[in-house]
Formats: sequence, structure tokens, C-alpha cells
Amino acid sequence: MSDKPEKTVKPEKSEQNRLSVFKTYKLYVGGKFPRSESGRVYEVTDSKGKWLANAPLSSRKDARDAVVAARKAFGGWSGATAYNRGQVLYRVAEMLEGRKDQFVREVADSEGLSKSKAAAVVDAAIDRWVWYAGWTDKIAQVIGGANPVAGPYFNLSTPEPTGVVTVLAPQESSFLGLVSVIAPVIATGNTVIVIASEKSPLPALSLGEVLATSDLPGGVVNVLSGKTAEIAAPLAAHQDVNAIDLAGADDVLAKELEIAAADNLKRVLRPQAVDYSETPGIERLTAFLETKTVWHPTGALGASGSSY
Repeated sequence: MSDKPEKTVKPEKSEQNRLSVFKTYKLYVGGKFPRSESGRVYEVTDSKGKWLANAPLSSRKDARDAVVAARKAFGGWSGATAYNRGQVLYRVAEMLEGRKDQFVREVADSEGLSKSKAAAVVDAAIDRWVWYAGWTDKIAQVIGGANPVAGPYFNLSTPEPTGVVTVLAPQESSFLGLVSVIAPVIATGNTVIVIASEKSPLPALSLGEVLATSDLPGGVVNVLSGKTAEIAAPLAAHQDVNAIDLAGADDVLAKELEIAAADNLKRVLRPQAVDYSETPGIERLTAFLETKTVWHPTGALGASGSSY
């Protein structure tokens, strides 16, 4: 063997001086990724105060644009078959599975969790998408049906989507809670404008990137980030928003938004204590459904009792 020392290979100069490529987070509106119309951003930090990224600070104009996109997408999405919506939601779960490492990192930073706990949260969020995907073509059988009436009529009740829904995402559960409030709204045929957690918006903004590659039509989900109260106020008063979920609002803000929502009789889902790690019921699926009842004559009854 040679007694000569092994040569040390030095990295190329370009590698030594390479700068990290920081991610630019953008809004997700109408299937596209605009920066905030205002051009504003705000600093997002981790649980220890360390800078993570600059997130867009959405304006009232961004909120109005999101409503236009959601309304435009509503006809096609609500008109799709329930089975097709289930396929699309399942596709979202597939894409999340492929980008699991990124979401584990973002959830760990946002919520101050260990990698193992963050991984468990992300796994639960993916499973939650699959759970709601399975409900798309079953919820009508559970809450609809034929009604017994006195008279020669068929009386059938069927659920239909409410329309455009604004959702204030939970403030503390930046990903599992986020998925738990978005998935049931779109599973039933509604379109949604989501206001991400104010202090931990990065998982929500990254979710927009997943949705854009998951066969979900543009405008079905629109993701805004920024000051929750500033964005929610114009949406609560917007005449083309049909419902609002106040999951991420405190008591004071929730009261203000309820008053604003009453102007056009929006459906309002009040904030409540929820353990998002538990298997959900169907309450969020039914919260933004309207029941349509159809009467149809069976025909006059003859002397023999038969109908025509």
C-alpha cells in the first residue's frame, strides 16, 4: 500500500459561495398565484421568533377578486357528479402524500412541534382528505330521502350546496385544522375563500400549490393570507358570499362578522372548541348545504285504489 496521504477534494468555488434559494410564498386565487394586489408582505416567524418567510398581506381587493373567482367556479364544481368530486379530493391526498416532507417541515416550524409529531399531524391531514373524499357521494343518502305525506304525491328532499363560502382557518392548527375546515366545504359542491392562520400561514399557502396540480378547477379553493380581521370584514359583508365559517375568529371578531353577515342572511357557523385530531362527524358537511324538496303527483286514485 502507498504511504502517500489521500488527496482532499475541495468543493468548487461556486459551491462554496452558493446562496440558498428562499421560497416566495404567494396567494392562490382563481387557480393562479398572484402576489397581493397591495404589494405588501409581513414576516412569518417560528415558535421561537426565528424568521421563516415573508407572506403576502392580502388587501380588500384581493378578497373581492377571490369572491369573483369562487363564484365563477361554482357552477362547474357544484354541477360535477359527487363521485367525480370524490376522485378530485382523493387526488389532493395523493399529491399531499408526495410532498409530505415539505409539509412536515412547515408544520414543525409553524407550530413548534418535533419532526415526529409534525409527521403525525400531516399524516392525519392526508387521512382527513381521504375521509371527506369518501363522503361526497354518500351524504345525500344520509340527509336526503323520500318523505311520507298525506296525499297522492312523491315528496323528495335532496341537499344542494349553499354557494360561495368564506372560511377563517383555525389559528393554532395550521394544517390539520385547515384541512378539516376546507375539505367538507368543497366535498359538498361549494367553493371557498380561505383566510389562512395569521401567524402560521405557510402550510396553507403551500396547500395552494398542491391544489393547483390536483385536478381541482381553478377558483374552487382560494387561499388568502394576512390579517384575519382585515380580510374577513369585507368578505362577511360581501353580497355574493353565501356563508361564513368563523372557526379562526375570537369572540370579539366573531360577533362583528356575524352582524355584517346578517345583511344578506349568510349562513354562519360559529366558532367552537374542536379537537381536530378526533375523527369528525358530518356537521361540517351539512353546515353549508340547503335542502331542496320536490313534490310530484302520483296521479289520481281510482275506485280500485290504483294510481295513474
